[in-house]
Amino acid sequence: MDLVFIVRDALASSAISNLVMAVEARKAGREVAVLVTQDALAAFADASFEWPRALSGPRRRMTLADAGKQLGIPVFARGDGRQLDAKATLAWAREAGVTVYACPVWTALLGLSENLPAGLDAIGSEEITALLCDANQVVGSF
Repeated sequence: MDLVFIVRDALASSAISNLVMAVEARKAGREVAVLVTQDALAAFADASFEWPRALSGPRRRMTLADAGKQLGIPVFARGDGRQLDAKATLAWAREAGVTVYACPVWTALLGLSENLPAGLDAIGSEEITALLCDANQVVGSF
């Protein structure tokens, strides 16, 4: 594995940044994976993502959506309600060949073992430890 990104925050900006960078690495021919943990895992499962204050105003949100659309990043809603879509970005990354794992510890803590969010693969503790130890580079989060 060349590169592993870790997404732990339920911030839409962080999830989207890590998934987009994973897609770019995949396009460059790298073997890449994303590990989703803590509140990011909860957000993908059944909660919502938040936006940082500096990125959450209507004008900024629409600017991000318009620019993101040009980059191929999924957007939901139209008109004044449009914004980047963190959950759809996960599906987009999967379609691009990025493997996305659910952290086994947080999967158990959140009671998701029998019902992982769509697009996330289960992985055992030994396997994720080996993946992280053997990766050429691990990026904690953007």
